Amino acid sequence: MKKIASSLPFRLLLGIIAGVLLGQIFTESLMKIVVTLQYIMGQLITFCVPLIVIGFIAPSITKLGRNASRLLGIAIVIAYVSSICAAFMSTAAGYALIPSLSIDSNVAGLRELPGVVFELNIPQIMSVMSALVFSVLVGLAATWTKSDLTCSLLGEFQDIVLDIVSKIIIPVLPFYIAATFCNLSYEGMITHQLPAFLQIILIVMAGHYIWLAVLYLLAGAYSGKNPWEVLKHYGPAYLTAVGTMSSAATMAVALDGARKSKVLRKDMVSFGIPLFANIHLCGSVLTEVFFCMTVSKILYGTLPSFPTMIIFCLLLGIFAIGAPGVPGGTVMASLGLITGVLGFDNAGTGLMLAIFALQDSFGTACNVTGDGALTLMLTGYAEKHGLKNEEIKGSIL
Repeated sequence: MKKIASSLPFRLLLGIIAGVLLGQIFTESLMKIVVTLQYIMGQLITFCVPLIVIGFIAPSITKLGRNASRLLGIAIVIAYVSSICAAFMSTAAGYALIPSLSIDSNVAGLRELPGVVFELNIPQIMSVMSALVFSVLVGLAATWTKSDLTCSLLGEFQDIVLDIVSKIIIPVLPFYIAATFCNLSYEGMITHQLPAFLQIILIVMAGHYIWLAVLYLLAGAYSGKNPWEVLKHYGPAYLTAVGTMSSAATMAVALDGARKSKVLRKDMVSFGIPLFANIHLCGSVLTEVFFCMTVSKILYGTLPSFPTMIIFCLLLGIFAIGAPGVPGGTVMASLGLITGVLGFDNAGTGLMLAIFALQDSFGTACNVTGDGALTLMLTGYAEKHGLKNEEIKGSIL
């Protein structure tokens, strides 16, 4: 019992339940404290994300040696294909289901959260995308130049980041999730808006699980390994993603879960999980496509044409690769597509942002869980092509 109580999934569930209950009873003065604490913890987690990206991707690339460029290209391709295929599936579901749905477009009536008591800004040393590009370039350059000193320094930096994650980020996460759900509960996001859009949220969530099943079955078939040996370790990461609504903030827990899998190569985990957390957003893409079609039907009376949706999906897959792995990152990065390709006005983009926020956590959870399937594909590729296993030692938890 003591072991269960101290486990990460239990602490995450406890944080979600406590946050929802406290949000219903807390006064505005108490919520100011909660909002402030959430802001500070969010700043700390956000600050560490570029460090995690650099600490895992760059050393992993140096250990992959001459195969790094090839694996990077394959990772980007499978992430893009996963996202656009999820978008096409969502498009088909939209044309089949949306005309028969009765959807309430009222999104008003939420309480406003109080402001923070004070702001403790902790700026990132660089943006997540800058860290990703920096990691790739430094890792590849160190490999090309055979710089042993740089490779050694990157390996030591990875050990430092592992300790930061295990001793700071992981213990803070349950409290951050509790504060997030407390805010949502206080606003009324959970109790007021959710019933109005329950139909489409349930449809989208079903789409998430269908696409995850497809990804894991394909990954298992290609690699010749049991995909359940990966999926069964993703419970804590899924719950963390639901609470943080951020692929980047969930990266530490996803890394730990993936490293426990017996079928994933550790070098592929250290390379793939941080990379996919920033470029593989299949759940968010699937959600955005379905919601865009729903908003079009609500506000403009018609669904977008099929050619328009094809163009939108293909471009959205590209934007998803460059979107930040933070709450609402996909939809914010693609606002230009929503207005330019789909022709949404201010009312359309406003409604889109509102209903996207209702399920952003589940889309993020789909993104994170799908990363395990893609990492299994990388493992299968590495073994089929005889790439040397450069296992990275150490544990997050």
